[in-house]
Amino acid sequence: MRTLRENLSFDQAKMVIESDEAQGGKSLYLKGICIQGDKRNQNQRVYPAREIARAVKTLNDQIAGGYSVLGEVDHPEDLRINLDRVCHMVTEMWMEGADGYGKLKVLPTPMGELVKTMLQAGVKLGVSSRGSGDVDNDGMVKDFEIITVDVVAQPSAPGAYPTPIYEHLMNHQGGYRSLRIAKEVQDDPKAQKYLKESLLKIISGLQ
Repeated sequence: MRTLRENLSFDQAKMVIESDEAQGGKSLYLKGICIQGDKRNQNQRVYPAREIARAVKTLNDQIAGGYSVLGEVDHPEDLRINLDRVCHMVTEMWMEGADGYGKLKVLPTPMGELVKTMLQAGVKLGVSSRGSGDVDNDGMVKDFEIITVDVVAQPSAPGAYPTPIYEHLMNHQGGYRSLRIAKEVQDDPKAQKYLKESLLKIISGLQ
């Protein structure tokens, strides 16, 4: 078994941003393709639709059983979930043709607030599936298992490797300060306005 990560840009994932504010809530959702099947991707791997369908069913069974499928900002090198990087949870997955679709609920964590602010500012974010499986010499994947779906920055050009959102933030002046504030005031609604303004200034360079 090996760790498998596949990246899709905002447009490749046919991403849709939804909100439940009309129903009195404040949650933000991302919905779109999380893993493409029956085609050779940029990593020269092919995920048969039957493998994706089985993995999607397993993940949905876990969710139905009360298991929280958490996703992070960017794509870690292993399959562990780092709680300080969590920004959303996968609420459901389903198949449309050969592709596995998913719905991601943005959480009110420091990284979740970062993602929410970016989306509201018009930044296009992509997704990266994270799982495990075996790959043969022809690039065919078998025994595929989806662990989670992460949020990644939009590639600057086709085939480009996504710029890590977290590192991009940290490399800007005020990045560490904004992250510290996010952790300190996540339960203080009045302080969220200042946080949002700071992040908007920092992420303007991402577009």
